[in-house]
Amino acid sequence: MSQTKQGNPAVVGLAGFGLTTLVLQFVNVGWAGPGPVLALALIFGGLTQLVAGFQEMKTGNNFGYCAFTGYGAFWIAFALILLGKRFDIYKSSDTDIAWFLVAFTLFTAILWIGSLRVSKALAVTFTLLLIGFILLVIGHFFDPFINKIAGYELMLCAFSAWYIMAHIVYLDVAGRDILPVGEPWVK
Repeated sequence: MSQTKQGNPAVVGLAGFGLTTLVLQFVNVGWAGPGPVLALALIFGGLTQLVAGFQEMKTGNNFGYCAFTGYGAFWIAFALILLGKRFDIYKSSDTDIAWFLVAFTLFTAILWIGSLRVSKALAVTFTLLLIGFILLVIGHFFDPFINKIAGYELMLCAFSAWYIMAHIVYLDVAGRDILPVGEPWVK
């Protein structure tokens, strides 16, 4: 009995992460308002990544399972923070958001260490994400201008995630490695 080919859940997880991260940075640098981010955070960044994470669990990929469900939950929680502020359900100060970001910075640091053993492209993505979270923490605690710097830096992170997504898609459709992801930084 032959098995049906299964899709790689990482492609939609990376797509949702990259796109939602990119659009949020348009807000951080002052190019757009938060409305589109709210919708993306709930659906593409949030729900889609959660689903991708649960599918990664079925493949036995604990790294993908943790990353996609963790960041899917991040986006949904971030959307709830935005909704809470918008409708005066509860206020979240810059300091409150900074502590939220501190927690996800620590979470990202743990995954960053794991990414060093997967591929160069994933290590680059998580390095950029970790730097971006650190900049956002500084920006929310001390100087909002730093959030703008984080915005440009996190755009690179979003493009890096999309590079990995494109690598997986092109490898599947072309049958060869068109966009190499490189050897892990740590073996």
